[in-house]
Amino acid sequence: MYTVAVRRDFIAQHYLIGGDWGPENDKHSHHYVVEVRLEGPTLDQHGYLVDIVAIEQALDDLVARYRDHTLNDLPEFAGLNPSLEHFARIWAQALVERLALPTVQRLTVVLWEHEHAWAAYTWERSAA
Repeated sequence: MYTVAVRRDFIAQHYLIGGDWGPENDKHSHHYVVEVRLEGPTLDQHGYLVDIVAIEQALDDLVARYRDHTLNDLPEFAGLNPSLEHFARIWAQALVERLALPTVQRLTVVLWEHEHAWAAYTWERSAA
């Protein structure tokens, strides 16, 4: 199985809703680090699992969407607590929509909210 991974970092804000999490209920910032890992058993005709330049562009587009924004204000978080888990899933779904993935079986987004806390979401190609 081949794996390709690319990282980016950015700062965004959020506040948690639906429970009493003390200061986490107040608007605050996180320095997020996002890593996308793509896995698959075969390479394309160029010897790539996925072109790293395409991955970087997709990540840069998403970073631009979230950098310096309050997650709660964005439509993809409507009705959701902007938890790290939801945010990782939103990233994964957006990347699946943006990238050509003919040789990819699994895409995992690992999203760090600070140096000691992260969540991940894994998309897997369904067997057809």
